Amino acid sequence: MSALTVTHFNFPKQKSYYKGKVRDVYNIDDKLLVMVASDRISAFDVVLPKGIPYKGQVLNQIASKFLEATKDIIPNWITAVPDPVVSIGRVCQPFKVEMVIRGYLAGHAARTYNSGLRTLCGVTLPEGLKENDKFPEPIITPTTKASVGHDEDISREEILKQGIVSEEHYKQLEDYTRKLYARGQEIANKMGLILVDTKYEFGLCDGKIYLMDEIHTPDSSRYFYLEGYQQRQDNNEEQKQLSKEFVRRWLIDNGFQGKEGQQIPEMSDAWVNEISERYIELYEKVTGDKFVKYPTNNLLERVEKNILAAL
Repeated sequence: MSALTVTHFNFPKQKSYYKGKVRDVYNIDDKLLVMVASDRISAFDVVLPKGIPYKGQVLNQIASKFLEATKDIIPNWITAVPDPVVSIGRVCQPFKVEMVIRGYLAGHAARTYNSGLRTLCGVTLPEGLKENDKFPEPIITPTTKASVGHDEDISREEILKQGIVSEEHYKQLEDYTRKLYARGQEIANKMGLILVDTKYEFGLCDGKIYLMDEIHTPDSSRYFYLEGYQQRQDNNEEQKQLSKEFVRRWLIDNGFQGKEGQQIPEMSDAWVNEISERYIELYEKVTGDKFVKYPTNNLLERVEKNILAAL
């Protein structure tokens, strides 16, 4: 199986090309963005050396399904999905914050809490919680959007004080974030899952706020299995989860957290294939659809041809 890790397309009226950690983005005449979900995988803000077959397809197809399922809450940027790994849509001016919402003490929030801190992004966390406990109410913990390096935690107060987002827009972003999370939780519950935490990116187009990028994918969200959740909490057992956290755990266990001087551990073919299978399992569990593996030979040619046909 081959993985799509690099694209170097040159489309008619192409203005610019941006390579993100996972996505390659092509600006067409400042009117459309072509976003290619590669098979690159990142953790701790570092792109790992090997691509994961079908990961881009999983991400793109989950995102397009859930963007469709939430467009009654907020309009989104997508206008076409011409290939399993490609989305095309409006050019929006992104807000320079990512809106992270957490319903449970997990991941980064749990690591912060376990270090003894009781404040995250200006939000006071209740005493007496243990890892993976549900918060009384979901909390919003924004991060700055770093074009290079690490995204940084930031509070609502600091965002407004620094003028990163106007108060009027920020209130709208918070409202959209809570509504999208509630919808995501509702869909997840129907699939026997809990949407633990997730992040959303928003932008402006013609003065209107649009939902951008991806939504409720394993790269932007964490899911637990609903069945047995409470029993596992009561017994102090680890939660069964569907997310990229298992990759982060593997890196931590092998001495890597993206810090200076640390070496990325060797990724065996067996481990790469296991990650791929976990992503496919997550797709099927989250969407309720059977995953169709599109051919991975001549990937670049197929993707380019389908984009050109849509432009």
